[in-house]
Amino acid sequence: MRLSTIAAVTAGSVLLAACATTEMGPPPPPPPPPPGGNVQLDWQAAIQEADRDRLARLDDAWQTALDQAIRGGFERELRGLGNLPDPDAALRDPLPPVGNYRCRTVKLGSRQGGAGLAYVAYGWFNCKVERTPRGWLKLSKTTGSQRQTGLMFPDSERRGVFLGAMALGDEPPARAYGLNADRDVVGVVQRIGAAEWRLAQPWPRYESNLDLLQIVPAG
Repeated sequence: MRLSTIAAVTAGSVLLAACATTEMGPPPPPPPPPPGGNVQLDWQAAIQEADRDRLARLDDAWQTALDQAIRGGFERELRGLGNLPDPDAALRDPLPPVGNYRCRTVKLGSRQGGAGLAYVAYGWFNCKVERTPRGWLKLSKTTGSQRQTGLMFPDSERRGVFLGAMALGDEPPARAYGLNADRDVVGVVQRIGAAEWRLAQPWPRYESNLDLLQIVPAG
């Protein structure tokens, strides 16, 4: 991350968002794609109100999580992550292209406050981005104990929105967004390097206050 920013992380801000799987189709049902073109469902029409609130409070999640991690003695670890935890690192062209990726999750902050660990970095797993038959970009974390699957919606020149769902343990791949509030995932997709992206998930259901999924090309 930018070292000048880490000193001001508690004042940092960023926007992020989320999407759904295609096995059962995202709600509401979208129109068919036009011949020879792609169609995009508006994430504003698909997002649940509780997730809209989580997304609107992204800045608070980022500030709280980084503040807890620093107070917990993890500033050195944060510096070692490069741009990943920097709230000001977003670049233009936010969505990763179709392909195979490596990805890892960094959990920041604790839902239990001082009673929980404020920084956890997991190892690398497999992710992929594919184009659905309806023309949307779908991001899937295919290995690991917590696996997000969902659609990435373009939102602005520096962010996309992700609406998806989470599968845990040995469960089959997650079903569509909006079917189970406890498994829904909402977040913001951003490019933070020449070939590096992140999915920032504010106020996740479990453990942390901000989850950052780092995404880089495989190989």
